[in-house]
Amino acid sequence: MEGPVPIQDAVASDTEPSNTIKLLHLLFLSTSWGMQVWVTFVAGFVMSRHLPRHTFGSIQRELFPYYFHISSTCAFLNLTLFAMSHPSERLGEEHMTQIIIFLICIAASVLNTQCFGQVTSDTVAELQLLERSHGLGQEPGRAGSESRRQLRASSPRYRELARRFALCHALSSLCNLCCIVCNGLSLHHLAAQLSAL
Repeated sequence: MEGPVPIQDAVASDTEPSNTIKLLHLLFLSTSWGMQVWVTFVAGFVMSRHLPRHTFGSIQRELFPYYFHISSTCAFLNLTLFAMSHPSERLGEEHMTQIIIFLICIAASVLNTQCFGQVTSDTVAELQLLERSHGLGQEPGRAGSESRRQLRASSPRYRELARRFALCHALSSLCNLCCIVCNGLSLHHLAAQLSAL
């Protein structure tokens, strides 16, 4: 007769990380991915369509530094926990792929945190000052795009800021999408390791 199966908790075996490490890894990965999906595909679209543009921009400027720092921290902790659980002498090709995915996620997150996100935010603040001086910015969503087009045609400074914003926003969005894909691939890897739900 077999006795009860021992429960593995914080003690790791020679071949498998502890349940605590697994839980932390899953927690950081799912938090990061869930936050990225929510901010990118839900909150941003809803706020941009229903809030005055300057209110939306102000909220984004306040929230995005936290968003980028949390994403960077989660990416770093995911790599750290994964590397701790997979010593170099046991690394296979699949594990190396996961490490590369985590490194790409860290690089994209840090680029957003330290560069693109900040420049985009600063440029939005300058654009809003110029728009406010011309009575623009309180219209919701796409309303007022003709007035902004006219301002772009008449103001070289506004035109230059609008171009800089478009470029930095595109690069920031690309980094963000890269993180979503990396975290999605990591979640897929974890799901493939599950024997049951």
